[in-house]
Amino acid sequence: MSAVTYPVHVDAELDNKMSRWLWLLKWLLVIPHYVVLAFLWIAFVVLSVVAFFAILFTGRYPRSIFEFNVGVLRWQWRVSYYAYGALGTDRYPPFTLREVADYPAHLQVDYPERLSRGLVLVKWWLLAIPHYLVVGLLVGGAGYFFENADDRSRLLATGLIPLLACVAGVVLLVTGRYPQALFDLLLGLNRWVLRVAGYAALMTDTYPPFRLDQGGHEGGTGTVTFAPAPTPSTPAAPTPEAPAAPAPTPPAPTGAPPLPRTTSRWTTGRITSVVAGCVFAVVTLGLLVPGVGLLVADHTLRDDNGFLMSPEQTLETSTYAILSGEQMQVGAPWELPPAALLGDLKITASAGESADVFIGIAPTSDVETYLAGVEHVTLVDVRDGDGVYRTTAGDGRPGAPASQDFWATTSAGPGTQELTWEPTNGDWSVLVMNADASKGVDVVVTAGAEVPALPWIVAVMLSIAGLTLVASVILIAVPLRRVGRTSGDR
Repeated sequence: MSAVTYPVHVDAELDNKMSRWLWLLKWLLVIPHYVVLAFLWIAFVVLSVVAFFAILFTGRYPRSIFEFNVGVLRWQWRVSYYAYGALGTDRYPPFTLREVADYPAHLQVDYPERLSRGLVLVKWWLLAIPHYLVVGLLVGGAGYFFENADDRSRLLATGLIPLLACVAGVVLLVTGRYPQALFDLLLGLNRWVLRVAGYAALMTDTYPPFRLDQGGHEGGTGTVTFAPAPTPSTPAAPTPEAPAAPAPTPPAPTGAPPLPRTTSRWTTGRITSVVAGCVFAVVTLGLLVPGVGLLVADHTLRDDNGFLMSPEQTLETSTYAILSGEQMQVGAPWELPPAALLGDLKITASAGESADVFIGIAPTSDVETYLAGVEHVTLVDVRDGDGVYRTTAGDGRPGAPASQDFWATTSAGPGTQELTWEPTNGDWSVLVMNADASKGVDVVVTAGAEVPALPWIVAVMLSIAGLTLVASVILIAVPLRRVGRTSGDR
């Protein structure tokens, strides 16, 4: 029997007696694990980024981070083995990162003393692409989304692993037995996925084999019993001529050599500290990126009068008018006056040389009354530089817009027209049309606001980001340092 030497070792033992129906409820029973794993995976990703730079500059994967990330993979594997990754046991998974010797599912990863600095740049995305395609088929998530003006549908395909696990569950429900051959196949598929996970998580430079190593134990099926290699003074096997003395009956066949019992330096307090620090790191990123973006916009997108303006957008229709798609609801439910946030609004519009343009802001009800029975479009969205409209049919012709008396503010004439408005309470709409109320509107518009509160918003976001960054560094660095000391990490 050839030895399996890949550094990610996946081992499992099928329970001899399992409940016929418990697997139907396991989706509910594992919810607490999924909640904890959601936070653990956040920490896994953040610490993997730290490990990436450590490998890039030193060629070593920090042992403390390695031990934590292997623990997360181990936790995920135990939950998957209990639930719909294999349904191989009814024993509830323990809430721990460390190896549990008597639990039927195990995962170990050999610690790499040195890793390639150059390979770390490409192996987790470029080199792993062929395996990602296979893993996508095994675990699910493949599918497509189709959309057009008349049809909208979504099809998702489940993965092979959960599908085969459910097949095993149905057989168990009907016969009371888990098919050994199906178990061996499921373990091989899960072993493939976990090897790719270890490679993509930078834990090894050894490329995962395109090989399906079936069975609960590496190197053979779950029914094979491994024994230590014979020594010269011990016969390798009993023979008919000289039968070996009967050995004491073991309590239960394990199917593989017992995994070494490991002790973890990752206590509950240290795990909680690292997870909290990684969550703070995500919060920092979530505040820092938009904060810096707003800071840049505040200094680059303002015009000479201090208005933060949008890029120019061409709007065109063969109807009489273009109506803003969303009402401007000012005042409710805000207690803070809108002027403190937005300040004055500014809209510019310019038409061709042959037409004068009209811009007006008025109460939405009055604009709707004005356009009743008149063919016009409502701007719904802007995609790829083109306006997306909703057309309202009609056979009427509107009166000259400038002659109406319900406008809060207007601007009309040739060339570029500019409208400035101080928001007041109510529901408001913006209307753009030709000044002579003729069909065929073709204008270039921009819109913006003063946003006097933007500098304060940016300052608050960046200040909070700075505080969460400091908290993140402390919460992550302290337990990593302590674990590193006890594990000999440098």
